[in-house]
Amino acid sequence: MSSKNTFFSDQETDNVKESKTSKNVLSSRIILSATMLLLVGGAALVYYLQPEFYTFNEDRINSPIGFTFLVMTVALLVFKALFLIYNVFLYIQYKSIESVSNELLPTCTVIVPAYNEGNLVYQTLLSVANSDFPKDKLQILAIDDGSKDDTWHWMNEAKKELGDRLLIFKQPKNMGKRHALYHGFNLGKGEIFVTIDSDSIIKTDTLRNLVSPFVVDEKCGAVAGNVRVLNHKNAILPKMLNVNFVMSFEFVRSAESQLGSVLCTPGALAAYRSSAVFKCLPEWISQTFMGVASDIGEDQAMTNMILKQGEKVLFQRNAIVLTDVPEKYEGLYKMFIRWGRSNVRENLAMSKYVFTNFRKESKAGARLLFINQFLTIIMTYPFLLFMLFFIVVHPLLFLSSTLLGILVVSSFSVLFYAKKYNASESLWAYAYSVLYTFGLFWISPYAIATVGRSGWLTRGLSQK
Repeated sequence: MSSKNTFFSDQETDNVKESKTSKNVLSSRIILSATMLLLVGGAALVYYLQPEFYTFNEDRINSPIGFTFLVMTVALLVFKALFLIYNVFLYIQYKSIESVSNELLPTCTVIVPAYNEGNLVYQTLLSVANSDFPKDKLQILAIDDGSKDDTWHWMNEAKKELGDRLLIFKQPKNMGKRHALYHGFNLGKGEIFVTIDSDSIIKTDTLRNLVSPFVVDEKCGAVAGNVRVLNHKNAILPKMLNVNFVMSFEFVRSAESQLGSVLCTPGALAAYRSSAVFKCLPEWISQTFMGVASDIGEDQAMTNMILKQGEKVLFQRNAIVLTDVPEKYEGLYKMFIRWGRSNVRENLAMSKYVFTNFRKESKAGARLLFINQFLTIIMTYPFLLFMLFFIVVHPLLFLSSTLLGILVVSSFSVLFYAKKYNASESLWAYAYSVLYTFGLFWISPYAIATVGRSGWLTRGLSQK
């Protein structure tokens, strides 16, 4: 990704100054208004078509295949509903761990791998250096993974400004993010390794908040940061993703953290106990899938391997990072394909140990999280086939029921975001669900079908 965002360090998300012009307010209002009209219209259509729905459901009940699928659907919905209620209970219990004193903070190595990031890597490195963290305990490493643009130039500019506080390295050729991180892990001297994507900016208190759990809990092996969208004022897609990220991190990972089993520490911001990293580093760097070296999902793979050691993986809501996200459809679906493939691979890897005695503490939470993920994956194709059948046989029933479903299910995300941040922006959760349902529904089945393929997909010179 290439961008020219103005550097900042300690401003709230809403006050971030960005060089790209924000989308016209009127355009946003039109999209949100159209989305709401569409959803309300779908709900009204469901009411109007009740006789047709009754006949359709009666036909399904009287069909052996239809009845079986109906039972499976109801059972899955009940499980998902109970799982959501349980997550709400865990979320209510969750509290971020407060920052410890300078004296108690561990030594920390921050690793920033970069490939074709241009000016953004400079801003990332300055935000790290601007952290409220003892300088004598902080090592900053930046690694250019054979970039084809001016990334190395901007690393040198950061080096000029930061001097000995920053060490920079250049890979002889592009080897992938995993190898860049591997280089950093081997060079790092800190008790804690922090990895930050080179298109991300951290707040001044982020580092100390991120590493404090390692001091408070000796069983903590990794910590996930709280990822928000940096360029959310620039385009429609980032506005949608900003709301989606709040749900994904501040709700889902808060619940997972209560179980000590956050399933993925994000590449944008994560911390690992160095001893836990070195225990799995040979396996991690040589990881393969279907006989091919893995060059995606390095963050989820590291998380999985640390969980396998019996260590806890926690989430720090107060460790905030702002990261660039795709502004165009092509960049978005490529990012989701990569995440989808990684999710399938790591669920398969997790299945090999999650039902063993992998940790002394309770394993029930980790197993429940795995079951939820695995059910979602294995039901992908059955629901896809049913959806296609529904579209062909009863297109109007499909459209109206789907829109009503989006209105009902997404309201939870809307209310969650509205309570924590902004009511008007929360409506983007509806727009995101409409986009995902009708424009990105193919991602999961495609990712499963192509799970053996490698490639980052979104690391060219022009990303957005």
